[in-house]
Amino acid sequence: MCDTCGCNITPGNEHLIRADGRLARTGDGREAITVLKSLLSENDHQAAHNREHFDRHCVLAVNLMSSPGAGKTTLLEATIEALGGEFRIAVIEGDLETENDAERIRARGVEAVQITTGSACHLDAHMVHSALHQLDLDGVDILFIENVGNLVCPASFDLGQHRNITLLSVPEGDDKPAKYPVMFRAADLVLLTKTDLLPYLTDFKPERAERYLRALASESPLLPVSSTSGQAIDSWLTWLRTERDAQRERIKHNETLRPAIQPDGVRLHAVDPTAHGTRLHAHTHDQAVDGHAIASGEGGT
Repeated sequence: MCDTCGCNITPGNEHLIRADGRLARTGDGREAITVLKSLLSENDHQAAHNREHFDRHCVLAVNLMSSPGAGKTTLLEATIEALGGEFRIAVIEGDLETENDAERIRARGVEAVQITTGSACHLDAHMVHSALHQLDLDGVDILFIENVGNLVCPASFDLGQHRNITLLSVPEGDDKPAKYPVMFRAADLVLLTKTDLLPYLTDFKPERAERYLRALASESPLLPVSSTSGQAIDSWLTWLRTERDAQRERIKHNETLRPAIQPDGVRLHAVDPTAHGTRLHAHTHDQAVDGHAIASGEGGT
């Protein structure tokens, strides 16, 4: 768990940072919750700076989010293979340790910068800003930011990107949108990955996954894709082309686009620790899919 997002504050320990808690103040006397609020505010300020940088270079910045092993890097490899002659692509990779993913991207002839976060469970705008010092964005059409594998924290942090994409892989199960609503509400596009496994993992029902997604009032497209077989990848490539054209039009009109950073996730990350506990202990079930209730708050694991 990391200190930058406050996700180490739980219903079990939140009493420690309340007004009368023994950890309510930092060593220099400041309120702990104020420090967390300031970190989030500074992150948003840096994210706006990053986005201005992308816009000046006419770059579409896309944030890829998913659980570990959902196929983000494999998707990037397939995308580079398909679009490498059409667009110039660059990649920022985020992992706790190793340069494995960045090396895979570089092997495809694409510039990649690896961010190793240590114990941090998500990227933030400052990390991305540092990585940008190592990237030449002149002539780049699309910058992919592959976030740390995590279905909670990345949804709540603006990195300066224009679009959020969430991957849902078949082996994970079709109920992930119900269990992790903050992440799937943040998505501008949901990619159903590893669809070549559907004949073998018969418990996964794509139509049920989509019903869970729609129950969140999300209108984001849900596109199936198999990066290894190339099945249905054309729809994903068409989406990217459309978004790249839209970014060019925004630049012409001096406009920009901010992604759907989730207020629920910000609250989850200790902006209001009391509300955090209330959401987990006293949530309401306001929707159901196939007989399973969907909580209005963040689900469990």
